[in-house]
Amino acid sequence: MLKKLIGIISLPLIITSCTQAEAESVEVDVDADLEYCAAQVERSLHELSSDSTDYTMMPRNIASTDTVWHCRKATPDEWCAGFWPGILWYDYEMTGNEVVREEAERYTASLEYLSQRPAFDHDLGFLVFCSYGNGYRLTHNPKFKQIILNTADTLATLYNPRVGTILSWPRNVEMLGGHNTIMDNMINLEMLFWAARNGGSHRLYDIAVKHAETTMKHHFRPDYTSYHVAVYNPTSGEFIKGMTHQGYSDNSMWARGQAWAIYGYTVVYRETKDPRFLDFACKVADVYLAGLPDDYIPYWDFNDPSIPDAPRDASAACVVASALLELQGFCQDEKKSVYMDAARHMLASLSTDSYRSGAHRPSFLDHSTGHKPAGSEIDASIIYADYYYIEALSRMKKLESESSLMAKR
Repeated sequence: MLKKLIGIISLPLIITSCTQAEAESVEVDVDADLEYCAAQVERSLHELSSDSTDYTMMPRNIASTDTVWHCRKATPDEWCAGFWPGILWYDYEMTGNEVVREEAERYTASLEYLSQRPAFDHDLGFLVFCSYGNGYRLTHNPKFKQIILNTADTLATLYNPRVGTILSWPRNVEMLGGHNTIMDNMINLEMLFWAARNGGSHRLYDIAVKHAETTMKHHFRPDYTSYHVAVYNPTSGEFIKGMTHQGYSDNSMWARGQAWAIYGYTVVYRETKDPRFLDFACKVADVYLAGLPDDYIPYWDFNDPSIPDAPRDASAACVVASALLELQGFCQDEKKSVYMDAARHMLASLSTDSYRSGAHRPSFLDHSTGHKPAGSEIDASIIYADYYYIEALSRMKKLESESSLMAKR
């Protein structure tokens, strides 16, 4: 049953009531879903390959009216360039396919230059940690490690200590009215934490924690819904305003922005074990879960007045499913069960023909929304949806394997 949530947001937030009966676990055939991903990866590699494959051209999206990947050059302003190499690393981890590993290395290598130049913007975590981070996790190649460390130092140059956050878009300071930090930036903190633990300066850890604290203070409304963008005075550090860039309005809850918050604060708790961050991750997750439609795949913005005719955003569902699979491991009893069940519902829906690209396209999933206000990537297959989908499935697979081992003891 649909109801309106009365809160400080002036636009209607359509939610479903989530009773215990409705939250019962659903089955997810992780092995079959990973096999589907592996088949789509091989199909993509086949379609992208040629006698002179350009490994700097990364799959980005497929329009709903198209059947092949639209690729973009791995330039500093192409924030999605690290997701395709990351997908290949996850697929290699799950399948052991050496051909996929070789392709992962080639695509990953095209991003090395990012560790050797000044920062264009905050997206270095997406670009380098999704690619080199997964590559190092699986290969322990010392060159990969050094590239990550160098890139973390580069990302840290965007930190403003007077504000307490990393600048997201240097090119948009004048347009937005100050030092701007977007919610997406929470994902880039993982690379700073990792670097601080693996030979980098402890200052990187301090920057990540302070960024999370400042964002927690200014980037959220009293009901724990998030702004997309927070703007600060770069000299005094004063918070100026919260606003949107890709959402429906300044006061709406943009689905993927809230997803980045859930994922980001889960990582911050993992790295700090500070209970403030666990509590906050749960609060931002709970308001997101309360507003989901019956199939657990959000509309692109929870406050779009055209719901239920608004486009969905499968990418946000993938990000949250992956985050919840980690977050539940930090929780106890009912909260643990709620998050695990929600993640299962998300993956079960995403793995149906309603969301799979299947035979129509070589991507994993359809029905993501990139930048609706700009008319960009609406109801499309988008590479980061696929990345977080295979990451979520990989996490589910590991959880099932751990559970099976425990049962045998």
